Amino acid sequence: MTVPEDQNQTTNFQAILNTVAPGATFVALRPLEGDFSNTTQLIEATAADGAPLRLVSRRYAIFGDYDRGEKARREFQTLQLLSRHNVPAPEPIFLDDTGATLGSPGIVTGFVPGKLLLDPPYPADRPERLAQTLAAIHRIPIGPSAAFLLDANREVTWFLNKPDVMPEYISVHPLGPAIWDATRNYWSTMTPAAPGLVHIDYWGGNVLWHEGAIAAVVDWEEAAQGDPGIDVAYCRLDMVLCGLPDQAERFLASYEAATGEPARHLAFWELVAAVRPLFNPEGWISDSPQKERFAAFVESALARLSDA
Repeated sequence: MTVPEDQNQTTNFQAILNTVAPGATFVALRPLEGDFSNTTQLIEATAADGAPLRLVSRRYAIFGDYDRGEKARREFQTLQLLSRHNVPAPEPIFLDDTGATLGSPGIVTGFVPGKLLLDPPYPADRPERLAQTLAAIHRIPIGPSAAFLLDANREVTWFLNKPDVMPEYISVHPLGPAIWDATRNYWSTMTPAAPGLVHIDYWGGNVLWHEGAIAAVVDWEEAAQGDPGIDVAYCRLDMVLCGLPDQAERFLASYEAATGEPARHLAFWELVAAVRPLFNPEGWISDSPQKERFAAFVESALARLSDA
């Protein structure tokens, strides 16, 4: 499927090619798999030597009062950081934080061959590969130059901004009040773990696979620094909701083996992760068997947190 051609669009992408690949000619724009919220498209072109050239355009959707230019800068700089540490991720090629060339704020990256594995069959070592890649991400040193990153702890605990008022989307779920009480009480006294690079949305829908290996971790617009347990918890939630609790346990064991230490505050971060589907449950945890899987995940985290 080709995106309907627009003369301005053709001119814009040709202008980018003139900068990043002199002599290349724009051919077509195509939609890409996994375009969940932003506009992510494949740029097909012909290089100066006649060889096929593929790049990826990523433009950010309007969401609340978020600054799309800031998102573009953050994702681009994070991809540069990942590249320096050999973490599989798209190559950052062109930043347009004003939208002057792309038409709206966004970035252009290299194309990574691969597919999202959202349904079985999965590679036999999928949880171990996901865990080892995540551990490599969390090992990246974060210094003063990474001030472009969000505060991960603050971003994912947004629902605790008003600790005296339980949000309605939490209160209406049978387990909501228990999640609210447990997270609010623990958060008020928790000693934060040493911060690392945090993806915030690390799950199967943001990982490309090629020939049985992870080709790239994508969607870094919310890249942050904070407690690495945030990513561990969210990935485990996804696995449990997919009916793969055994993979969730293997993932955790492999991650802790790779880092050499237990994931700190994990039960708390699992309850924090559980708030995300509470905010928008339809099609996520509203039906069986996901409804029951979600309850089991939450009840396990509540029990472990009470024993902490």
